[in-house]
Amino acid sequence: MTAKALFHISRIPFNEEYQPSNKTRLTTNFANLARGESRQENLRNVLKMIDNRFNDLAHWDNAKRDRYSIELEIVSFKMALDGRNNINRFPLIEVLNTTIIDKKDNKRIAGIVGNSFSSYVRDYDFSILLVNYNKNKSEFSVPQNYGNLHGNIFKSIINSTVYTKNFKKLPVICLSVSTNKTYHRTENRHPVLGIEYRQHEFSLTDQYFAKMGMTVRYFMPANSMAPLAFYFFGDLLSDYSNLELISTISTMESFQKIYRPEIYNTNSAAPDYYRPSLKHQDYSFTRIVYDREERNQLAVAQGKYTEEKFIKPYQDILEQWSTTHIL
Repeated sequence: MTAKALFHISRIPFNEEYQPSNKTRLTTNFANLARGESRQENLRNVLKMIDNRFNDLAHWDNAKRDRYSIELEIVSFKMALDGRNNINRFPLIEVLNTTIIDKKDNKRIAGIVGNSFSSYVRDYDFSILLVNYNKNKSEFSVPQNYGNLHGNIFKSIINSTVYTKNFKKLPVICLSVSTNKTYHRTENRHPVLGIEYRQHEFSLTDQYFAKMGMTVRYFMPANSMAPLAFYFFGDLLSDYSNLELISTISTMESFQKIYRPEIYNTNSAAPDYYRPSLKHQDYSFTRIVYDREERNQLAVAQGKYTEEKFIKPYQDILEQWSTTHIL
């Protein structure tokens, strides 16, 4: 019997009132911001940062820089295998969906789904599988078929009726550039995405997203301090409107200023040849409280949870499903 994957979706507003549920992946960075004594101030400040950055980039017909605001929702996908191979809706990934509020024309404009990317299986792959595979080895390497299961799960979600009923366009994921690679500035400039950077060798994250079917390009928008990595299907520059792209830039650059100020909240912009470093000292903190060490610890904890509750119990079923559902 061949297992059939069924995907389920839930959507939760990310606003000042947001509180992570006990079913939320705790490694999700926006969940980290919403805990502790400063939770509501954190949320208020980050949402204001996003709105300010959006209006800074969408400056046409916007003299007071207050025309737009962004609404965010957390989109969660879960997976179940039907029949006798029943898995009770194991949580897979969480992304963010943006909606643009045009206060001048009093209308709502669909933004981009994706943006942030949080994954239980990725936690397992990076924090458990990869670490164990390289234990006591003199040179770093990755296992055969590394990332295949995760990639096939993600592609199945994107091609599912659950996704296509909820979203008209394919996702764009926007992450930090790798601290293990050097990026060089090109002459290519986009009116919204900004200056394009390139590199000669893909990072492990780039390769991992390639298994998900996604291409990567690196752009540094106007007044940014470092390039961002954009993972996408199709054509990033022509498949999305300027406002859609700005919704992703403003959202994810604001989060990166909080998560990685050594790269994205520095006091000088990336040079022509740029090697990101978390040891960089010339940067400023935001007023938003974020516990990066807690996030790293939780990635390991939830990687172990995935191994115990998903990978080991259903390994044979998942391998069969993955090999027969390559898209």
